Amino acid sequence: MKKYSVNKHHTLSELNITPLLDLAFVLLVIFIITTAPPVNDINIALPTAAGRPKEAPSKANYITVDRSGNIFLNTVPMNLDQLLKTLVDFRKVDPDLNVVVRGDSRIHYQKIIDVLDVLVSARIEKVGLATETYGQQ
Repeated sequence: MKKYSVNKHHTLSELNITPLLDLAFVLLVIFIITTAPPVNDINIALPTAAGRPKEAPSKANYITVDRSGNIFLNTVPMNLDQLLKTLVDFRKVDPDLNVVVRGDSRIHYQKIIDVLDVLVSARIEKVGLATETYGQQ
């Protein structure tokens, strides 16, 4: 007869930490790569390169349609054909042309649609419609 029963489950005397170390080293490498090294540690005067100066942001051009249906581009009166030609010329100079359409609230809506059609024909992509805040009339 056995005095002692043999334990089939022996205790785990060592912990396998290899996967844990692999993870720690991967994280360490990621932090080393993503951290930017300081570049302002020595004061030097950097040379300047000949190039284009920074351009001022392009200002918006305003198309105004008054109560009687007259069309103005930046206070210059125009008809639809002149407006199209002028806008195409402006877009050739500045491909990032901004246009804001301001129409009188009492104007026939078709006039505004005609102006928007001219803007589409001139391939102007940045178009805004000016409005007033409710209650400021």
